[in-house]
Amino acid sequence: MKVLVVGNGGREHAIAWKLAESKDVKEVVCVPGNGGTAYEDKCVNIAPEGGNYVEIARREGCSLAVIGPENPLAEGLADEFWAAGIPAVGPKKAAAQLEASKGFAKDFMKKYSVAAAASETFTDEAKALEYIRQKGAPIVVKADGLAAGKGVVVAKTVGEAEAAVRDMMEDKKFGESGSTLVIEDYLTGNEVSILAAVSVTPELAATGKACIIPFLSARDHKRLRDGAEGPNTGGMGAVAPVEDLTPLIQSQFEKNILQPTLKGLIDMQADYRGFIFFGLMLTEDGPKCLEYNVRLGDPETQAVLPLMDFDFAAMCRAIVDGTLKDFTFDWRPGCVVAPVAVSGGYPGEYKKGIPIECSRDTFMKSGAKLFIAGANPDRRGDRVQTDNAMGLITSGGRVLACSAYGANFAEAWRKAYEALQTIHFDGMFYRKDIGLPGAARSD
Repeated sequence: MKVLVVGNGGREHAIAWKLAESKDVKEVVCVPGNGGTAYEDKCVNIAPEGGNYVEIARREGCSLAVIGPENPLAEGLADEFWAAGIPAVGPKKAAAQLEASKGFAKDFMKKYSVAAAASETFTDEAKALEYIRQKGAPIVVKADGLAAGKGVVVAKTVGEAEAAVRDMMEDKKFGESGSTLVIEDYLTGNEVSILAAVSVTPELAATGKACIIPFLSARDHKRLRDGAEGPNTGGMGAVAPVEDLTPLIQSQFEKNILQPTLKGLIDMQADYRGFIFFGLMLTEDGPKCLEYNVRLGDPETQAVLPLMDFDFAAMCRAIVDGTLKDFTFDWRPGCVVAPVAVSGGYPGEYKKGIPIECSRDTFMKSGAKLFIAGANPDRRGDRVQTDNAMGLITSGGRVLACSAYGANFAEAWRKAYEALQTIHFDGMFYRKDIGLPGAARSD
């Protein structure tokens, strides 16, 4: 079969790569794709042509679509694919509100007793400021709508929280996404990401086949610099699995977060056939749900997918045809570490169009895999050719993830960083502590 993948980030490169591994997949059509998918086996990039993804899927003969980013899901792209008779991996628009609106998600959590931080939702700035002064700090301020993963401020002081409210509500830092705010209690502990496959429809619920199947745990590292210092980013690297997600905590997660979420989706008669991301805080009182994402995480995907010892394309088919509950999930023992290399100046202003080089022989010996996020094929006719040129130039802040597998964390960590040292572009920066103790602390 041919599969269409929507998106152009590192997550989508990893998805396309994993789909292409399947013997049943003839070609992966990436719309628009990036510099990684341009050179990936069995993959082809196609321009989005005004966002008409359905027409591209029809023209290319794709029998399945996988939607990577949150924005098209929130806008109803899955609905469009299904209406055209093309099965799509991704929730329909109504269920995608679990990520598109943090207020909606918090109301959902409260209604179905999902273990989570206490919160209130505000559309009035004065009332939001009054609430913050009553509660004190630290406290968390979140823009209600989509903000590319940047609409959350963990304020250590009341002044910082007040400034965040004004930035979002008055100055429209995140546009209309900040017109409504969710203000929630600050939780301490270690953050963990759990990605999962979801297959829920009213029909599946009626036959007892509706389900959410969690993947291995992972941990993202949001802060820019070593030791969890500096500004928040879209993610500086990930590790999977996470040792402190013990069997006890896993069972608490399933009982107090996953199962109530499944019940809520069934009660709202959702059509949710895709992936879900549970952002968790491991507190002294057990795991708490910080947020839902209605797609796979980035860069967690680049750490989790290499550990899959099953046919990813077959799993996607099981999601859409309602057989996910009977699908067998096998996982490679061991660990993946995936540090991310970013452009100089990120998450602020940064330059684009910088050539990327790689010492290929040394890199290949590491056994690592590069997942490209912010880089495109270098089409400049006047560029200087070097032996190490990759044929790519930077196009974004987060440029690539270097994912390495090892029988244990120490081996994976060593391989990932040995491989990353073979990559170079002017201004390149990366953290050197992904996965180490204290590297992703949240208190």
